[in-house]
Amino acid sequence: MSLCYQRVGNRFVSGLCPLARAYSTHTAPPAKLGILMMNMGGPRTLDDVKPFLQNIFLDRDIIKLPAQRLLGQFIVNRRVNKVKDQYRQIGGGSPIEKWTRAQGEGMVDILNRTSPKTGPHSYYVGFRYTEPSISGALERMLQDGIDHVIAFTQYQQYSGSTTGSNLNELYRAQKRLDPQSRLQWSFIDRWGSHPKLIRAFADRVEDQVKRLTESVRQTTPIIFSAHSLPLNVVDRGDPYVSEVGGTVAYVVDELRRRGINNPYRLTWQSAVGPLRWLGPQTESAIEAYANIGYKSLVMVPIAFTSDHIETLFELDIEYGEVAEKAGIAQYLRAEALNDHPPFIDALASIVKEHIDSGFATSPQLLLPDPGIESEQTVLTRKWIMSQIEQRARLQSIPKPPRTS
Repeated sequence: MSLCYQRVGNRFVSGLCPLARAYSTHTAPPAKLGILMMNMGGPRTLDDVKPFLQNIFLDRDIIKLPAQRLLGQFIVNRRVNKVKDQYRQIGGGSPIEKWTRAQGEGMVDILNRTSPKTGPHSYYVGFRYTEPSISGALERMLQDGIDHVIAFTQYQQYSGSTTGSNLNELYRAQKRLDPQSRLQWSFIDRWGSHPKLIRAFADRVEDQVKRLTESVRQTTPIIFSAHSLPLNVVDRGDPYVSEVGGTVAYVVDELRRRGINNPYRLTWQSAVGPLRWLGPQTESAIEAYANIGYKSLVMVPIAFTSDHIETLFELDIEYGEVAEKAGIAQYLRAEALNDHPPFIDALASIVKEHIDSGFATSPQLLLPDPGIESEQTVLTRKWIMSQIEQRARLQSIPKPPRTS
């Protein structure tokens, strides 16, 4: 437990609060509040695939390569036609923008009803590798006269390769477009254990378990699949692996409460390039379970909340073909959360809790990895710290300890 302060009249009263609230500033809500929904994005059309891949393979937060520009471009040139074909098979582009906008609209509709004093609320979409970009979102927020922005990552589990990369890009865009720091910022950097998220995931898993043939309904393995990471990122101390595992554990606990006691495993997908990646790989796990006699599997995209290439092509088509070839008769995939009403409610609750906490910043966000971090990551953390300190100065509330 940590010490929190809340304004009562003209004075501050201290009390114990959860650790996640330790760096909170209890203030009156800002006049105009924006919510920036950050994610990796995806190509809208087949023509967008190549620049999308280029942006990914040039990002040293996600993958570090020797001679990054040369080798990264080489990998892009070798993969672009294959990846275009994959997007062609799922409709010619990624649906992630459609789902993010549906989630944003549903979220602010709930917030405007449940938290009218902090509204009206506006959401903005900021993708790391495609349009609509983080820079574009900042330009619109400045034009709209937003005062305070909640940077709300749509990666529920934190990694320096995902949320960290988005925050680095946000820092660069803020320095370029808002050098006078007109916008004030707070951060929702991880939410993989939120009870409403867990229940939404459990809903999707339960739906598929109920579809299983009765004779195997209780024995079919549930395979939670998450995007893999290069091992050099894991070795640095990135928290993603433990946070994904935490989400899985909470979902399994919720399933147990619902009487679903199937065995389960966590596997990793989407490894690409010459580096060593975290395993076991999802494709190999499917083959392994088929080889020992399992004829049914339930697949759960536990690190993805919206459908995109990793669910619609990789899990559904590519791994579906692997399962069929291996003899899996029932290969079921839990639907992504997309516009599932309990998930939209979860998003609104996460934001409202952040507002009600006084725009608390998670101490986890301020803790460096034990391994070597990039200079950009250090600069971004200092900027995040400056945002906390700015609000602390305005309200004369104790500052968090500096970590670097």
